Amino acid sequence: TGVVPFVALLLLQRRPVAGRALLVTGPGCPGHSLCRSNVQEQTRRQVALLNATAQDLFSLYLKCQGEPFSSDTDRLCNPSGIFFPAFRVNRTSERKEVMVAMYKLFAFLNASLGNITRDQEELNPTAKELLDRLHNTTKTTRGLISNLTCLLCKNYNIFQVDVSYGESSKGKSTFKKKQQGCQVLRKYVQVIAQAARVLLPHLSPP
Repeated sequence: TGVVPFVALLLLQRRPVAGRALLVTGPGCPGHSLCRSNVQEQTRRQVALLNATAQDLFSLYLKCQGEPFSSDTDRLCNPSGIFFPAFRVNRTSERKEVMVAMYKLFAFLNASLGNITRDQEELNPTAKELLDRLHNTTKTTRGLISNLTCLLCKNYNIFQVDVSYGESSKGKSTFKKKQQGCQVLRKYVQVIAQAARVLLPHLSPP
């Protein structure tokens, strides 16, 4: 538990950890002057891209894990037992509340993608298409986090957010590593669709 600025959070996301940073506002919002003029449109496109590619990523992941994941997906990939950040905002929520919820979601997701990618590089090193998809998704997620950081600082002077990270798969069996990735990606498909429905109207031009 502790106060962790955005810069530190971005560094942590390659290592899935349990950590929290207090949500505060203050005069020292770093880097908001570096926001690009099209940051809002870029953020909208990144969310739309993640939503459009999530199901394909999950399907490809399943294909590369082989049996029994391909034939027993509903049971083995049921995400009900895994931690995922609560996402309680909707289209009528305040824009500030939506942006904070989005940051928490994508910070968690970025750490989880790093965990899954590390495992797949070990377990399926020749699965080039899957690894490329994971790397590209991670790259988009990092860009989105950067833009959300900028928007939170610029519009609301928020530069620290309460963030929780998922469980690392280090030390787990091959089966458990595959299953954890499967559960996280299935939940991701569900949540990114909801996130897109909620966030995109807030980012659309007037």
